[in-house]
Amino acid sequence: MAQEKKKATGYDKFVNWKLLIIPVVIFTVILMLPTPQGMKTVGMQYSVGPKIVINYLCQELFAKKSADCDQWQILTARMMEQNMRMGALTKERFMKRNAKWAKKYKIPVDSANFQRAYDNIRDNVSAETYLKTMKSAFDLRMKGLRYDDLSKGDQKSADAGMWKIKVAIALVVFVVFCFMTECMPLPGVAFSIGLILVFSGVVGRTEVAGLYWSDACWFIMGSLMFAAAFVKTGVDKRMCLLMFKKLAVPNVRWITLIFFIVISPLAAFISDHALAAMFLPIGMLLYQNSLTNEVPEDKELAKMLMITIAMACNIGGPGAPSGGARNVIMMTYLSDMFGMDIGYAQWIGYCMPFVIMMIPLTWVVTNMIFKPKITSLAPAMRHLEGEIGKMGKWNKHQIWAMIIFVVMVFGWFTEKAFYQAGIYPIRLGIGVIAVAGAVAYLLAGVVNWRDYQEKVDWGVVWLYAGAIIFGHTLDKTGAAYWLAQSVIDLLAPLGMSQGIPLMLTSNGLTAVLTNLMADGPAAAAVGPITLNLASIVHPGTTFLPFMAMATAVASSFAYCLIIGTPPNAIVYASGYLEPKDYVRVGIPMWFVANILIVILTAVYWSGIGFNNLPSF
Repeated sequence: MAQEKKKATGYDKFVNWKLLIIPVVIFTVILMLPTPQGMKTVGMQYSVGPKIVINYLCQELFAKKSADCDQWQILTARMMEQNMRMGALTKERFMKRNAKWAKKYKIPVDSANFQRAYDNIRDNVSAETYLKTMKSAFDLRMKGLRYDDLSKGDQKSADAGMWKIKVAIALVVFVVFCFMTECMPLPGVAFSIGLILVFSGVVGRTEVAGLYWSDACWFIMGSLMFAAAFVKTGVDKRMCLLMFKKLAVPNVRWITLIFFIVISPLAAFISDHALAAMFLPIGMLLYQNSLTNEVPEDKELAKMLMITIAMACNIGGPGAPSGGARNVIMMTYLSDMFGMDIGYAQWIGYCMPFVIMMIPLTWVVTNMIFKPKITSLAPAMRHLEGEIGKMGKWNKHQIWAMIIFVVMVFGWFTEKAFYQAGIYPIRLGIGVIAVAGAVAYLLAGVVNWRDYQEKVDWGVVWLYAGAIIFGHTLDKTGAAYWLAQSVIDLLAPLGMSQGIPLMLTSNGLTAVLTNLMADGPAAAAVGPITLNLASIVHPGTTFLPFMAMATAVASSFAYCLIIGTPPNAIVYASGYLEPKDYVRVGIPMWFVANILIVILTAVYWSGIGFNNLPSF
């Protein structure tokens, strides 16, 4: 095998001020423009809305202002307000909450006050009264706020909320331009996001530091660390040979197809983060062992293998409710807002066909776009066989590497369920488990810190940390909601406010937002708007569950940017990809996926119906 040439990456570049000045100027201009009325409204809803709603609920339930309420009464109002944000307007949903749920959403709670709040709603508030109160509170927040009616203090808070949305929108332009052009090293962009948000007053210095070290960031870091352990011990070689040794003709086309067939269905049930981290070393190994003296470098082959792994992870998530938070969010919205439930198996029946159809379509797109010089990976497989032959039997370090990996995967599968069942007293999170696995490799002597220092792309860790902050800002400031509402209002006069056109609008909007933020917040931003519209134009029909599922599916279309999904960021750590490579594949896939989900809705979903509901 030929020695692979050292790759020049975006990390080796200096800032290109001729390009960087463009997003800087646009960012500044956006901040100087007058604030649109819609942005002012959303700013009020997100900044002072919760406070006003809590006060309203206290007056309705307890006939006194929130400032005069007892702790359990304030707790009741806060829990109801949080439920309202999630679209959970029924008493039934309130009765399913517990103290752990309250703590998750940072609502101060203790067992005595929680029990009193719970008992009061259960015994003294009927389901009809509860629903009526919640709907009134929702209308107050969404339609009843008037800037001139606010107190001076609330007006100041509303002004701050409007400013935060404007900064977030300006940041969208800055970040997308920088990621697309690499006019600045991408980890530098990630740090710039935090700096801009602190300097502009959107977040505080303590909060921004915490966001850079989120559970998702820990997972990316831990995943890259265990991938480094796999590579050092040679476990990746054994796994690679196990997957592909049965191929009579190990052509790159067939190998990429196997990646799609294996990874995509698994992504409906296993974390796409974990799958990307598992298969990244295999993809890198295939490429490195395919190089020859005649072809010492084949960038297209490397890009093809890396992109295949990322896209295989991305297209699989919609297949089952366990494939992503977006799916559960939309199921919850549908149940809470309209009393329609989608079962686990039922979801698979509707959405797994999308995954199955996307596998060959994405495979074709990938093979059309990338044209590698090396097409046969037979030499790579022969080289692997020779390498494994030299290794002999599984050695101690390889066995430890696999044991720790299996324990990590078990932890990823069970940590949430075990916490909810009370087996774990605290919620660990997949990030903590990933880093614990990385430390376990150190303790077992599988790796030393130099291995992590040299083989982990730490820039990708910070890059994804910046993406987390970026998405968090769009969500929490209301910027994502404002974008969604603005686009839907703009397209409504064009006849895009009902039927398939409305679904196409919703899907397209969600698919754009999900490239800028996490899939869950993207679905959460668009879902309530489109579901409410759907209930107005097609009440009580199959359009409601179809809209919920389509929005969840569309929020997985984050194909175009490195920051779109964790798999995109993980494979970027290989060093073989550039931001434009995601665009090359992502844009065609984005259109293919949007068209496919509409066809699926119009033909397959409409053909089988939903729970005897009338069609739309």
